[in-house]
Amino acid sequence: MSTVAEIKTMLMKGKAKDVEALVTKALQEGISPATILNEGLLAGMAEIGEKFKKNEVYVPEVLIAARAMKAGMAVLKPKLLEAKVQPRGTVVIGTVKGDLHDIGKNLVGMMLEGAGFQVIDAGIDVPPEKFLDLARTHKAQIIGCSALLTTTMTNMKAVVDAVKNSDLKGKVKIMVGGAPVTQAFCDEIGADGYAPDAASAADLAKRLAE
Repeated sequence: MSTVAEIKTMLMKGKAKDVEALVTKALQEGISPATILNEGLLAGMAEIGEKFKKNEVYVPEVLIAARAMKAGMAVLKPKLLEAKVQPRGTVVIGTVKGDLHDIGKNLVGMMLEGAGFQVIDAGIDVPPEKFLDLARTHKAQIIGCSALLTTTMTNMKAVVDAVKNSDLKGKVKIMVGGAPVTQAFCDEIGADGYAPDAASAADLAKRLAE
């Protein structure tokens, strides 16, 4: 088995130390940082994402795979910067104003990183202005809004409206998700996309960033 294939396998098993060691080994073997990233780390996370969607693995497995990916990325990141390998895009994510839940948001963040995006986490209880400020600062293509409460869902519309009434109109796409959120609600508030789970959110972001 090639070193890159081993990276993918160990990432899916959540073996952070092995992934770290194998990324170092792959670099020593002269394998390009982009190959290690795309065919090793991202390929492993993509497969975990597919399994998650099919209920073949659950949140704990996703979390340990993401932790293994982070360990590999810590070794790889300086080399990616040297090789000028660009992220797929930048996404600002956050839980909307009034809502303090972050487990779903954090999972989405991991899946987005696993899909090759740079993720800027705005945190919880995020007002519309903060989403916009971070999107401007980091030149983000996408804003991702999460809500777990029906009472805070309406604050997603405030983010959509804020973007439409700003200099970011037409430049930044908005995706929404969270337990009470539906495709119908997404359409109603004029957001660009809805995802029912973290793995689908990564797929949606890929489509919106194209």
